[in-house]
Amino acid sequence: MTLDAVAREAGVSPATASRALNGTARVREDLRERVRAAAGRLGYIPNAHAQALANSTNNRTVGVICHDVSDPYFAAVSSCVMRAAAEQDLLVMLASTFREPAREIAYVSMLRAQRARAILLIGSGIQDRAWERALDAELEPYVRIGGRVAVVSRHRSLRVDTVQPENRAGAAALARTLAGLGHRSFAVLTGPPALTTVSDRLTGFREGLAEAGIGLGRVVEGAFTRDGGYAAARRLLACDGPRPTCVFAVTDVMAVGALAALREAGLRVPEDVSLAGFDDIPLVRELSPALTTVALPLTAMGEGVIALAAGANGGAAGPGAAGGRRGGGAGEHGDAAGRVTDGVPGSFVWIRPGSRAPVPDPA
Repeated sequence: MTLDAVAREAGVSPATASRALNGTARVREDLRERVRAAAGRLGYIPNAHAQALANSTNNRTVGVICHDVSDPYFAAVSSCVMRAAAEQDLLVMLASTFREPAREIAYVSMLRAQRARAILLIGSGIQDRAWERALDAELEPYVRIGGRVAVVSRHRSLRVDTVQPENRAGAAALARTLAGLGHRSFAVLTGPPALTTVSDRLTGFREGLAEAGIGLGRVVEGAFTRDGGYAAARRLLACDGPRPTCVFAVTDVMAVGALAALREAGLRVPEDVSLAGFDDIPLVRELSPALTTVALPLTAMGEGVIALAAGANGGAAGPGAAGGRRGGGAGEHGDAAGRVTDGVPGSFVWIRPGSRAPVPDPA
């Protein structure tokens, strides 16, 4: 069934039939009803892709790009985004970059071509000038014509709406808590240093220890995954010198892998060595012993980023429409380039305590 057939059935021109069905221009209400009735009788279904290209303000698609949806952190945030989007009758297209920076650029370009209503980037920024310039080159023209962009986590150069977890302050609070329990010897299992999340959490942890007059011991780099945490913990245990009394993994996922490595080495947690993480993903609540971790409000982060993308008036503008209002609001600060929710309320309100034991002597 074609649009021409609908137009003939309704007794209007194909152009009028098209405008009546996709809403790109004003059409008299009686003509609109005639066209819709004709389409219903003939079983005509408009081509959604063609409509999106013709009128992106009606596009109900939101693109969500994360690093790896199989990671519980990204799964939790993305799930909340999708639930909030469904309440607004929006369709979410979810893509994983598998932590390949070039793939993120390519996906943004694809979503631009699809005239997505909004693009959400869920994951750490990368401290790489070439990548930053390439991403900005894709996003700037999209935003200029009214596209909405919002991100979770810190990006050094992007001037877009941001939900920014308190990574640095949360890690500093964790360090102070662990020092308050009597720990004086620490090691950190960290991810790739180019990620802003890694940089912020490591910096914050150092600062928190410094406040207590404690220096940070070994820092072992690994992949931002469960297997990366396992491998990093194995390398830490193979190092010469005293064993730290507490190991901080910069993500809970890495901490899960580290726990497996510690147990494999015959070490008891927390009796022989304590372990801490960051994020409070749902999985860690099933661990035994319980993991000490910094609790991020993953639900609020997901809801917050899509609220930013939807704009202050609750309706996403979409490419081709007038840009939505930007600037600071209650609980936010920012400028004309984008709002920053500088730590979602409650983003590290508390540290979920894990199992405790007397601080062991360094081995």
